[in-house]
Amino acid sequence: MMKAAIRNEYCTPDQLEIGRIALPRPGDDEILVKVKATTVNRTDCGVLTGKPWAIRLFTGLFKPVRPITGTDFAGIVVDKGNNVDQFQIGDHAYGFFDQGLSSHAEYLAVSTKKAVLRKPENVTFEQAAASLEGAHYAFYFLKDLKLNAGDRILINGGTGAIGNAALQLLKHINVRVTVTCETEFIEVLKSQGAERVIDYQKEDFTTINDQFDHIFDAVGKSSFGKCKPLLKSKGIYISSELGKNWQNPVLALLSPFMPGKKVKFPFPYSIKRSMKFIDELVVNEGFTPLIDRRYRLEDIEKAYEYVLSGQKKGNVVLAFD
Repeated sequence: MMKAAIRNEYCTPDQLEIGRIALPRPGDDEILVKVKATTVNRTDCGVLTGKPWAIRLFTGLFKPVRPITGTDFAGIVVDKGNNVDQFQIGDHAYGFFDQGLSSHAEYLAVSTKKAVLRKPENVTFEQAAASLEGAHYAFYFLKDLKLNAGDRILINGGTGAIGNAALQLLKHINVRVTVTCETEFIEVLKSQGAERVIDYQKEDFTTINDQFDHIFDAVGKSSFGKCKPLLKSKGIYISSELGKNWQNPVLALLSPFMPGKKVKFPFPYSIKRSMKFIDELVVNEGFTPLIDRRYRLEDIEKAYEYVLSGQKKGNVVLAFD
């Protein structure tokens, strides 16, 4: 038997239960992993609550397909299927699937056909698990910008999982980055490559006298309208959220017919592609995830509530023995 975070309907964190269920058996193409670390992230919140409603097209229209929550993991392979030859028992593995992996549990069975790789030896299980969700989205948002050397980009939310990953990915490109964050993280973000840091507790970034080639609202708390004056004549605005009235994907569809400044709304597609890129960075010590808090599985309700509060910095980790 194993412990797992379970719910059979879309719900709020207080309705998520820690129960005991049978260990999964790995199929022919699967590995059974003893989970050492996972995270509670923004994607998990959508999978838990079924909001925004669009997520239900992938996770179950009326109720969740997977009763156990969790989208990423790092752990130890303890069993494998007959067709698995790329992993051996005892290997350390990590992986991510935004529609759900049932990883908020002591064990999980995952297909090796998904985005699953050997964990880099130079990082801990917690760091490995925290390297995936935010960096995956950052990879695709930035990829859609078609950045050129010397471009100026502003990231709103430099301490979020996506925004901080974006900052670290950009340091490998010859672009000039401005980020927003709270006072205590100013020096941290400068050390990660930010040219300029705006303390949002003291200054509204939308009022500064400056212009950028791109603005990436990595926390989805601003809008194209507010950011438009800060964009150059052919500048691009990207947000990690749909927008208050789902306006961002609509504006992105209309942008080809709009003169000048535009909105793009990328849809991340191949997790295998982004994870291969992230894995190479992690192996070469080019990316270190920002970790905010650690919780036990028994305290997962508190972890979800903290993430849903919008106050987390980087990643919230669930740690197992």
